[in-house]
Amino acid sequence: MTANTRPSALARPAYSQSLPREPQSAALARRMVRTVLETWHLPQLVGEAEHVVSELVSNSVDHARGRCLRVTVTRIGECRVRLAVIDRSHDKPELKVALPTDEHGRGLAVIDAFAQGWGVDTLQWGKRVWAVLGDGVGEGEQ
Repeated sequence: MTANTRPSALARPAYSQSLPREPQSAALARRMVRTVLETWHLPQLVGEAEHVVSELVSNSVDHARGRCLRVTVTRIGECRVRLAVIDRSHDKPELKVALPTDEHGRGLAVIDAFAQGWGVDTLQWGKRVWAVLGDGVGEGEQ
């Protein structure tokens, strides 16, 4: 896989890919994110970014509807990126405390632990769940 970047609507380098809404897409998203971060010379973010994008994709697979989801990686600073997954559900994820016996419910806790910030943007036809990783001052929430 090669990473082709293009300016985003906010004139920032970005890469995005549509993937099927199925469990195997988490591995494809991890590979995409790794490739993009290595292309941008940000290898220090790869491990955390792979965990975060896996959880974002898994949440979409488990809770959204539709055949596809879209993964985006946007460079918002010298050492700062915004990962996002867009799907066709309006249901906003909620950070919960999972019990040790629960099989699910830890995804947002993982994202919250790794990210400097995360949130949800409501879209006309669905939502965008995003997380900001990296150091420095940036406008990751926009």
